[in-house]
Amino acid sequence: MKTVLPVLFLLCALPVSAANQPNVLWFVVDDMSANFSCYGEKTIQTPAVDQLAEDGLLFTRAYATSPVCSTFRSAMITGMYQNSIGSHHHRSGRGKHRIQLPEGVRPIPELFQKAGYFTCIGSGLPTHDYRSLPTTKPRRGKTDYNFDWDAKIYDSHDWADRRKEQPFFMQVQLHGGKLRGASEKAYQALSARMGKQAGLGPPTAPQKVSLPPYYPRDPLMLQDWAAYLDTVRITDWHVGQVMKRLKKEGILENTLVVFFTDHGISHARGKQFLYDEGTHIPLILRGPGVPRGKKRNDLVEHIDVAALSLAAAGIAMPEKMEGVDVLASDYKPKQAVFAARDRCGEAVDRIRSVRTDEYLYIKNFYPQRPHLMPSNYKDSKIIIKRLRELYAAGKLNPLAEKLLFSPMRSTEELYLYGEDPWQVKNLVDDPKQAKVLQRLRKRVEAWVEKTGDPGPETPEVYVLETEDQMKSSRNPASRANYRKNSELYKRWSSQGK
Repeated sequence: MKTVLPVLFLLCALPVSAANQPNVLWFVVDDMSANFSCYGEKTIQTPAVDQLAEDGLLFTRAYATSPVCSTFRSAMITGMYQNSIGSHHHRSGRGKHRIQLPEGVRPIPELFQKAGYFTCIGSGLPTHDYRSLPTTKPRRGKTDYNFDWDAKIYDSHDWADRRKEQPFFMQVQLHGGKLRGASEKAYQALSARMGKQAGLGPPTAPQKVSLPPYYPRDPLMLQDWAAYLDTVRITDWHVGQVMKRLKKEGILENTLVVFFTDHGISHARGKQFLYDEGTHIPLILRGPGVPRGKKRNDLVEHIDVAALSLAAAGIAMPEKMEGVDVLASDYKPKQAVFAARDRCGEAVDRIRSVRTDEYLYIKNFYPQRPHLMPSNYKDSKIIIKRLRELYAAGKLNPLAEKLLFSPMRSTEELYLYGEDPWQVKNLVDDPKQAKVLQRLRKRVEAWVEKTGDPGPETPEVYVLETEDQMKSSRNPASRANYRKNSELYKRWSSQGK
């Protein structure tokens, strides 16, 4: 696959006529980093996604504006930064506290509908569900939006229900990295599935796995990562089946296919955090107006998917939309991309970041709180429990202890990409980087102001949100732990921590 400069293929994005509007199909995958062969993954092979890249355009530097499901999806479906629309706290606005979209901001399925499109969300296969398991009861796919919305923006779970010749906007929602579960029993079940399901092959061998330098090569950690890679393989299989269906129905060449994930792998430094492990995502386009077999190395954000999809369909973008059409003839590559993390469950945090071509800058607004702060969600995972056990036993290397278990964080973090792909060497105190630090600090401050970033919730809203989430859990032990943690966060807040 050749690498070319963006300007060489911008002219490929041409206006479409109403009589020949392309279908638009998104693959949206849970909890998965860019661990595909076409992105350099060596342990496994991913032929379907590789073929998609070979037939289309692969972005090497696509980033999520938020590294957790609901905030990502709230931004994705509106083409707006989640902070700009007040949807930046995970699983918010669903109980007594409600969130309305600002004037002029609408979910894009609504815009597709108004343009005559059939809108659908499901698995993309009439024979399999979002877990890529056989089913006789297809259903609609994951939404997870942090604002009030009308379910009527989706016509069906599948494009088969549309009128003849009607173009469709389809979201294929896949379980992705969530398929590996959070226990040894789940790993074993997934391993057994790999051996039985046609087309998947044997499970990945744990000893072949490569880990980031801050995770120990503990048997359980290796087993977990191997299971995760098997979920990548299942995802790849599902993508292949949907692509075969499009081809069989004779609509592949008139369908814009967009493949991406909702954030990185769910791990101690991945999901919920702004390092590459949490925010770097795969993004591949294929279809009308898209160059074939090309790569782009410029920075893009996941909210751009909304904009480029509307543009491909010839639908006018809302004036307020913050995502941009990265295939437009007048598109100018971004000099910086931004991301944010806020409350996830009961765990209150506020982190903002900016990435440029060379640097990642992170601002921690609660530096007195540890990286692995109490979290009912995170702490329920066997890998986090294992990391805590190893730390207590003094069996972690110094890097893991520093990055994962330091009682405090640096207020600011600065990393140089080319020399530090895993972001482990904080250059914030390096006098040689003083000017860069000052410049990126100002960029984040300007972005916070420009987006009208609301920041943390009020204590009253925090209580409403956490009480609502506790009610949604059927597990008494989980509710009790969640409440204990929420009381700790209230106490920290009152203490100015």
